[in-house]
Amino acid sequence: MKRMLLFLATNIAVMLVLSVSARLLGVDRYLTANGMNFGMLLAFSALIGFGGSFISLMMSKMMAKWSTGAHVIEQPRNDDEAWLVSTVKTLSERAGLPMPEVAIYEGAPNAFATGPSKSNSLVAVSTGLLQTMRRREVEAVLAHEVAHIANGDMVTLTLIQGVVNTFVVFLSRVAGYLVDSFLRRNDEESSGPGIGYMIASFVFEILFGILASIVVMYFSRQREYRADAGAAHLLGSKAPMIDALQVLGGREAGDLPKNMAASGINGRGLSSLFSSHPPIESRIEALKQLA
Repeated sequence: MKRMLLFLATNIAVMLVLSVSARLLGVDRYLTANGMNFGMLLAFSALIGFGGSFISLMMSKMMAKWSTGAHVIEQPRNDDEAWLVSTVKTLSERAGLPMPEVAIYEGAPNAFATGPSKSNSLVAVSTGLLQTMRRREVEAVLAHEVAHIANGDMVTLTLIQGVVNTFVVFLSRVAGYLVDSFLRRNDEESSGPGIGYMIASFVFEILFGILASIVVMYFSRQREYRADAGAAHLLGSKAPMIDALQVLGGREAGDLPKNMAASGINGRGLSSLFSSHPPIESRIEALKQLA
């Protein structure tokens, strides 16, 4: 319930901020008496598309902590926490990164990295991961997450999401306008788009959004291969990462909130096209092929 309320509250806040911004900038006036102003529509679409992505990115660490109940290790309370902090510190130094925050949360085996920049990031692991893996394998998972940060994957995926969001908003409005114009072709008294425009735009936004998610998930899967290779580089061996993936492949992964699923070590999807992670077998094979 807490995760759902946070998710809804965040989305409402983002939409409110973007709506006010569009009104203040005057880019929400793309429908005119003479038709559609495509330049204004593109500006509106970019504001909504990139605005939503970057607001989510800036709030990513805060939302990650709230939604998973992650405990940030300020002062290690036991040997496991001390080892976690020390290992992330060592890996970060090897990657040339500032020390990220390190956190633990209750849940089935999984881990994730998030944050708006390389200098403001978070690495979190679940209690299930710590309980089911040897330290050598946990170190590989941590290296994978540090590699995500070093590769700038959070920002990269945000930019990709912003681009596809822009096209979804733009094309759905254009398609909605065309459908509405067709439905009103014999209505000479009508002045401006009617209810057909709103309904059609909404439907097209859902359809284009589904297609856009395929593009985003493709790039997300490519990030995983790069992060696996990055982990092998940081550890000086691909064997620990292969072992960690084999363990994950034989266990049920813990769920992550929707906005962090693409940053986890293990992911699941309805099909290969909509999955944020490649199959474990493919990732292991890719690692074996590394020089």
